[in-house]
Amino acid sequence: MTVVIKTNLQKHIFGLPKLLLMTQEEVLYKVGAKIKQIRGAKNMTQKALAQECSFEKANMSRIESGQTNATILTLYKISSALEVQVADLFVD
Repeated sequence: MTVVIKTNLQKHIFGLPKLLLMTQEEVLYKVGAKIKQIRGAKNMTQKALAQECSFEKANMSRIESGQTNATILTLYKISSALEVQVADLFVD
């Protein structure tokens, strides 16, 4: 059962083997792009998302552009504001 779960997980998280081959910069860019995509789908501005998370807009901009390494707590705040699970930020 564990192998099946792991195999299914690998298919959904940026193609996990592919994720393991990415540079740190590529991972940051991919997560930021996913945040931007979800935010856009919810017709939310970057400023509104930043305010919802108690961040400065400039910080949200850096996260979405992959210029900063967001902490787990930061990703939790963002996912909560977007009404998605943290894991959704890592799904293609």
